[in-house]
Amino acid sequence: MHLWEQLQLKNTEELKMKFEIVEEDYQKKIAQDIKENDIILFMKGTPYAPQCGFSAKCVDILEELDVEYVTRDVLSDPELRQGIKDFSKWPTIPQLYVKGDFIGGCDIMIESFEDGTLKNLTSS
Repeated sequence: MHLWEQLQLKNTEELKMKFEIVEEDYQKKIAQDIKENDIILFMKGTPYAPQCGFSAKCVDILEELDVEYVTRDVLSDPELRQGIKDFSKWPTIPQLYVKGDFIGGCDIMIESFEDGTLKNLTSS
């Protein structure tokens, strides 16, 4: 193996290790955020300026339930955007967590809001 190939391989391995450390840090950060907040919505944009209709609908539901919640804007942080998908093993945003449990995305929120399940989860 030529020296430049060895250097390239070494650099690739170092980058992979750094990426894995960053990914692991994000997984810990996400887990801590979910643990510290009873209701947390990972969304595109903010409650006052949602950047997609699904996120806007989720905010509307939470506002209708009149519950305290926090949000995280995945558009402002690409690592968080991918990290939350990896964390939940759910491919889309928005994602709602209530008391540490992953509830789902917009469709599941709508369904559980309409059948009263979400109200029960957020009020107990």
